Amino acid sequence: MTRLRTVVILSAIMFVVGLATGRTIFYNVFFLLVALIAFSYLWAWAGVNWLRVTRQTRSRRAQVGLPIEEAFRVRNTGALPKLWLEVLDASDLPGHRASHVANDIPSNTEYAWSIRTYCLERGRYRLGPITLTSSDPFGLFGVKRVLSHTTNVVVYPATFRLRSFPMPVGTLPGGDALRRRTHQITANASGIREYYPGDGFNRIHWPSTARKGRLLVKEFELDPMSDVWIILDMNAKVHYGDRHVDVSKVSEQAGGRRAPKFEMPASTEEYGVSIAASIAQHFLRNNQALGLAAAGQRWEVVQADRGERQVIKILETLSVLRAEGGIPLHELLYRETSSLPRGTTVIIVTPSVNVRWARTARHLATTGLRVVAVLIDAETFGGEPGAGQVAAELSVAGITPLVVTRGSNWVELFERARPRVGGWTD
Repeated sequence: MTRLRTVVILSAIMFVVGLATGRTIFYNVFFLLVALIAFSYLWAWAGVNWLRVTRQTRSRRAQVGLPIEEAFRVRNTGALPKLWLEVLDASDLPGHRASHVANDIPSNTEYAWSIRTYCLERGRYRLGPITLTSSDPFGLFGVKRVLSHTTNVVVYPATFRLRSFPMPVGTLPGGDALRRRTHQITANASGIREYYPGDGFNRIHWPSTARKGRLLVKEFELDPMSDVWIILDMNAKVHYGDRHVDVSKVSEQAGGRRAPKFEMPASTEEYGVSIAASIAQHFLRNNQALGLAAAGQRWEVVQADRGERQVIKILETLSVLRAEGGIPLHELLYRETSSLPRGTTVIIVTPSVNVRWARTARHLATTGLRVVAVLIDAETFGGEPGAGQVAAELSVAGITPLVVTRGSNWVELFERARPRVGGWTD
């Protein structure tokens, strides 16, 4: 803008001097400067127009610790070359540096680049908008054009594969026959029906098909095996630590070829979400029906189901769940477990040191529910002490909690624990 101001002032001086002296050279310089201003503006304007910009995201779902890859293409559809073009990306994905400067794009040619960003924080993030900035060869004008189109990407929480998870024994896992049809294959075949497009070939009942002369498939009922429910405490008053990652200290998280070293944030919220997601994946991969209940920024209840679709539903719920709730855990337990049938396993994940929820868990155990407690020691995250008192209260009911401390290998802790009647031992 300083250059433009200088040219405008100089042209004004040339015009005034031309009027005062009547000499043609001053008029010629004035007209030359005016033509320069017009030419520069048109060149800068053309620099951000007659362009086709595309961005392709390989997947709209990712996971903490894994990369998101994007490919950008800028095609010059105009007759003039683009000498300089700055592409500014306003995505809010942490560590995503997709902005780029493209030089010398001839007419009807394409400029492309790709970016790889390792996801550092779970959540739902916006990709875009894009702002195109260009200038003229003399640097008089800087013209911007905003491409307002945006897309979203969901980053799932970090999960760890569990080979086993300790379950309290003493209650048979089976239940009454549910008499409800399901599209999944279970051990309970209830009859046959006509084949519909989309039915798997492994469901065809070949003896009946051969006898009737038309395709017949088996129907199944839900397995009466008891459900598993995860109750995740997202009360803001019981969580401690910072869940955010310092992006500036993580090397090679944008465009690098090697993944950055992943470490769990020192936050009870992130530990709780990661533990809940890992437990959910463990049971759902073993074809166990699982549900989730939590009260964060809003009340979240995912009804018990099984299959890969349930895994995605659970992970998408946990990816945006924040510890912003105001409902105490004992109240959440009362609300969500009142309608659960006997034999249901309730897994409680919490850093709360309020013994009221432990007494509630003890009451649930007396009603026929199988209670598992994963207690995150908040004191190791800079929070309140008292995990020992809660553990003692749980032990009265035979519920031995799995205590997770900051930096501990809780995957090994879960796999090493051995079940016993009413609880488990290490």
